[in-house]
Amino acid sequence: MLSIKRVPTVVSNYQKEEGGEAPEGGCGRNCLKSCCIQGARLPLYALKRVDKVAEKELPLLGCKEHCSVAFLDSLILGEWEERMQRGLFRYDVTACETKIIPGEYGFIAQLNEGRHLKKRPTEFRVDKVLQPFDETKFNFTKVGQEEVLFQLEASDNGEAQFSPNAPIDVENSPSFVAINVSPIEYGHVLLIPRIFECLPQRIDHASFLLALQMAVEAGNPYFRLGYNSLGAFATINHLHFQAYYLAMPFPIEKAPTKKITKLSDGVKVSKLLNYPVRGLVFEGGHTLESLANAVSEACICLQHNNVPYNVLISDCGRQIFLLPQCYAEKQALGEVSAELLETQVNPAVWEISGHMVLKRKKDYDEASEANAWRLLAEVSLSEERYEEVTALVLKAIASVDLSVKPQCAEEVDSVSSGTQPAMVAGSQQCLVLQ
Repeated sequence: MLSIKRVPTVVSNYQKEEGGEAPEGGCGRNCLKSCCIQGARLPLYALKRVDKVAEKELPLLGCKEHCSVAFLDSLILGEWEERMQRGLFRYDVTACETKIIPGEYGFIAQLNEGRHLKKRPTEFRVDKVLQPFDETKFNFTKVGQEEVLFQLEASDNGEAQFSPNAPIDVENSPSFVAINVSPIEYGHVLLIPRIFECLPQRIDHASFLLALQMAVEAGNPYFRLGYNSLGAFATINHLHFQAYYLAMPFPIEKAPTKKITKLSDGVKVSKLLNYPVRGLVFEGGHTLESLANAVSEACICLQHNNVPYNVLISDCGRQIFLLPQCYAEKQALGEVSAELLETQVNPAVWEISGHMVLKRKKDYDEASEANAWRLLAEVSLSEERYEEVTALVLKAIASVDLSVKPQCAEEVDSVSSGTQPAMVAGSQQCLVLQ
């Protein structure tokens, strides 16, 4: 078994190393477990039915000046700010220094010492993407109800609905949106699908569709959702997505892509070019379900083949990045340089996307595009291994869409133009042990 000492971020004020059930009659923490949940009520937002992601009519990150604010967007921000006023966060993320690193891509550096200083150590395996849920370890049923912003579900009649004080239907296991008490950015929240089913950290079709619907309905291009698998720096084995607001483009969103294939249901699959982490990009689709199914099928393939990965849902759900990685595996095998290890940066979805959350003042002061590129190049699969994994993913998608037809290598779709830094090739294949 490969394992490394992990120091996971505390996402809840009730996160503990010890487990166990709460005593009869309530635990006194107003948690989400059976001891406290009876009779509890929380706001409920029902998502409207969206058959298709709207076509991109305005440049990426350009529509906030032209569009009205969606109710879901204002709900997230309003509830999050209310929790900030109540002092539920472990530090004030708005006081963290942030800067754009000079260079072609504009990597973003943030100095966030709070995430480094206020953590609890634990042992975490990195060699298994799929691991069973463990009730004795921290999970989201143990958080306090005050950390939950609202319940989220699909609307019965297809229209968006909101109830400010709805009962919690434990039997039907609602999905919750809660604060991350160790935020990376403004509005940092957790989406926890079907919370009372206690699902392990693995993507399924229904959970990914919910995350995509949330991105679409929030309607804010500054709001992105991310996912980290086990082995790719997820620290809690209870199904959840993360999301926050950042009012600038991520470097990964500006990287050029090359079209690989287009599915019969209209989903286009491309690969990233000239970016330090190799990955796939999914766009389009005749319906929202088409796009969600293609991505979730790809994620399920990676899970079954024990390949750690990260996902970024970008541009109001129009663009989805799937990023297999091997940094934790290299870390466990002693193949990461001491210089990179000393930064204590665990490159998960946000760092891979170009938002470098740094924990030491020294690293922040010395931040450069070359340093960011060097770290992320260690995250990426080798070219050979990436091609193997891509073939597995395309085969999995083809099993549910027999009309997949790979495009010629010359067909290129560039998201951005201009001279790009040369790709840094990794030397390791980083096949996770099975």
